[in-house]
Amino acid sequence: MSAAQNQFDAHWMPFTANRDFKKKPRVIESASGHHYTTDDGRQLYDFFSGLWTSGAGHCHPKIVEAVQKQVAKLDYAITFQVGNSQSAELARRVVDLAPSGFTQCFFTNSGSESVDSALKIALGYHRARGEGHRTRFIGRERGYHGVNFGGMSVGGMVPNRKVFSANLMPGVDHMRATMDLTHTAFSRGQPEWGAHLAEDLERLCALHDGSNIAAVIVEPVAGSAGILPPPVGYLERLREICDKHGILLIFDEVITAFGRLGKSFAAEYFNVKPDIITTAKGLTNGVIPMGAVLVTERIYDAFMQGPDNMIELFHGYTYSGHPVAAAAGIASMDVYEQEGIFEQASELSGPFADLLHSFDDHPLVKDVRNCGLMGAIDLESRDGAPGARGTEMHKRCFWEADLMIRTGADTIAFSPFLNSNLKDWEQSFDKIRHLIDTIE
Repeated sequence: MSAAQNQFDAHWMPFTANRDFKKKPRVIESASGHHYTTDDGRQLYDFFSGLWTSGAGHCHPKIVEAVQKQVAKLDYAITFQVGNSQSAELARRVVDLAPSGFTQCFFTNSGSESVDSALKIALGYHRARGEGHRTRFIGRERGYHGVNFGGMSVGGMVPNRKVFSANLMPGVDHMRATMDLTHTAFSRGQPEWGAHLAEDLERLCALHDGSNIAAVIVEPVAGSAGILPPPVGYLERLREICDKHGILLIFDEVITAFGRLGKSFAAEYFNVKPDIITTAKGLTNGVIPMGAVLVTERIYDAFMQGPDNMIELFHGYTYSGHPVAAAAGIASMDVYEQEGIFEQASELSGPFADLLHSFDDHPLVKDVRNCGLMGAIDLESRDGAPGARGTEMHKRCFWEADLMIRTGADTIAFSPFLNSNLKDWEQSFDKIRHLIDTIE
C-alpha cells in the first residue's frame, strides 16, 4: 500500500465511495487560479470551481492577504452580545448587493446551517405575528438543501433521506420536480414547458390549508440534483401563490448567489423576490467556511418586540460572524466588484451554452442543460449499471485528462470559474468529448 493510500486510512470521506477511493486516492496538494496540483505533480483544470465555491479562482492574492492580516490581528471573537467590525462590514456589503427590501444578514458557517436557520426564522416570524399555527414547510422533489435534519426534511434527494427517513421533521410536504425529459430535454436555459407544475403548491395548500404553511423553499436553479433550470414562469407563479396564502418564499441561493448566473443573486436574474435568501459558498469564494441568511425588513421587524434587553431570536453558532471568515468575505466582495467578476460571468454564459450544447447530438448523451455558468450532460446509463459511466468519467478525467469534474449518477456537472478563459473550456470539452467517445 502506497503512502498516498495510507494517509487516508483514518479519514471517513464525505459523499465518497470510501472503499473504492482508498484503493487509489485522488489527492490534491495545492491550487492556484483555475488549476489544482495533484500529489504526483500534475496540473488539473478545475471545471467545477471548487464545489460551486471558488468563482474568482483559487488562492486569489487579495483574499489570501486579507485572511493573513486578519488572523494575525483578531483570530476569533465571541459574537453573542459582542460584535466585531469585520462581520458588521460584511453584513453591510452583502445587504447592499441583495435585492431591495433585504436589510438584515444573519451569519452561519455553511449552506446547511443557513437553511436550518432560515426555517427557524420562518417559524419565529409567524409566531411573532400571532400565527404560530403556521408550522408546515413545503420543499420540492429533487431539491437539495444541505444535510442537517431540517434541510434533509425539506429536501427531496432520496439517497440523502432514506437512511434517516424515520427521524425527519414532521409537517413537511413536497412539490413535484420540474424536469421531465419528454418535454424539457436539451433546453437551452429555462425550458418553455413546466410552469404549470407550480400549481402543485396550490394542491398542497388545499390539502393542508394554506394558513398552516410557514414557508416554501426552493433552489432557483436546482444544483445537486443535476442542474435543473426553472421553467419559464414557474418561480413567478410560486411567488403569486405564496402571496395569496401568506406563505414565506425562501430561495436557497447557496449555489446561485454571488455571480453564478451573472448577477449578485438568482432573485435578481429571474426578477422574482423571495422573503428569505440562504447563501454560503461564494460568500467567501470558498476560502473560509461561512454562510448567511438574508431577510427583509418586514421579517426582522416582526422579531423586534418586547423588552429591549431580551434576546429576540434564540439561535446562533459559536462561529457566526467569525472575523477571519468575514475578512475573506469582504475581500471576496472587493474582488467581485473591482474585477467585474459578475459581468464576466454574464458575458461568458453564451459561449458556455454553445460549447455545452455541442454535445446535444452525441449518441451517448440523453440531455444537456444550462443556466448561467451552470451546466450538465446526462449520459445514457449502462444496462444494469446506472451510475457506472458517470463514475468512470470522473476517474478518467482526473487520471487521463487532467480535469476536475463532478458527477452524480450518470450526470456530468459543470460549474466553471466566473472569470474563465474560453480557451480552457474549449480544450477541456475536447478532452471530455474524447472520453465520452471512448467510454463503454
